Amino acid sequence: MPVSRRKPELHQALETKPSPARGPGKPTIGFIGLGSMGLPMASHLLKSGFRVKGFDISENALRSFADSGGTAYPDATEAASETDVLMLMVVNIDQAHQALFERGALANSTRASVVVLMSTCPPGEVEQLAEAVIARGHRFLDAPVSGGVAGARDASLSIMVAGDRQTYEMSRNLLDVLGSKIYYLGERPGQASVAKAVNQLLCGVHLAAAAEALSLAERAGLDTSTVLEIVSGSAAASWMLNDRGQRMLLEDPEVTSAVDIFVKDLGIVLAAGSSARAALPLASVAHQFFLAASGQGSGSADDSQVIRAYRGMTAGQKEGSK
Repeated sequence: MPVSRRKPELHQALETKPSPARGPGKPTIGFIGLGSMGLPMASHLLKSGFRVKGFDISENALRSFADSGGTAYPDATEAASETDVLMLMVVNIDQAHQALFERGALANSTRASVVVLMSTCPPGEVEQLAEAVIARGHRFLDAPVSGGVAGARDASLSIMVAGDRQTYEMSRNLLDVLGSKIYYLGERPGQASVAKAVNQLLCGVHLAAAAEALSLAERAGLDTSTVLEIVSGSAAASWMLNDRGQRMLLEDPEVTSAVDIFVKDLGIVLAAGSSARAALPLASVAHQFFLAASGQGSGSADDSQVIRAYRGMTAGQKEGSK
């Protein structure tokens, strides 16, 4: 069950000394990663009265963040200067390491600052990152999110959290700004990332299954829009089918999540399965189809275009047309 959004009465929210630049009790946040999800998340924090200093390697992202009222920096170290919380919405664990250690963001934040990793990363590597952060006198929350770009824009993300309970309670006021459902998974960083891997396993398998079904309808010469309407209203429906199905029928739909994201995420799922000695045959097959679509040149296309991998397998002349 999700944890109630009501702030616990017995715990204070993360607080810092009042500053003229922000309201009393509001921590200064260094937000690293202002991409399609990070930018709206950082903007929500700004609108809620937090002082947010942002960093991204993209000049366009920095410009958009500045236009929304944030303070943008082309360097992670500067963005982390005198911050109480470092929130990371980066592509992978390597970028998190680079920002925190190689670029010096962690060392430049305040003493005992909180690092909140919100990206989808391998659980074991998240645990190692947490150990390195904590060893340097800081705090850490493993807090991956689900809900995609739409959830980030609407502040309706589901946020899975693992880490020291007190640090979690102190940080709830930040998480509540970004998500509608907050789930606490336990004291050990990495546990939330395992939960996210379970979520991504189902998302990837459902998406690949939907593509397989619609490619069958297409190959058989049926009107795919009609078939999609039929299955979307039946017991065969899934959230991924209803959300991505119509985009599968488009030649080049808007990208909300790329094929290569699922190449990465399902790779994380399989690594988590290997670590837990859990066989994941369906996840493995789905991963192969996303890899195939990426190998065909569709890695940056919307993830609904995994259907191109199925089309590629049956690209020859149909039996009935010979």
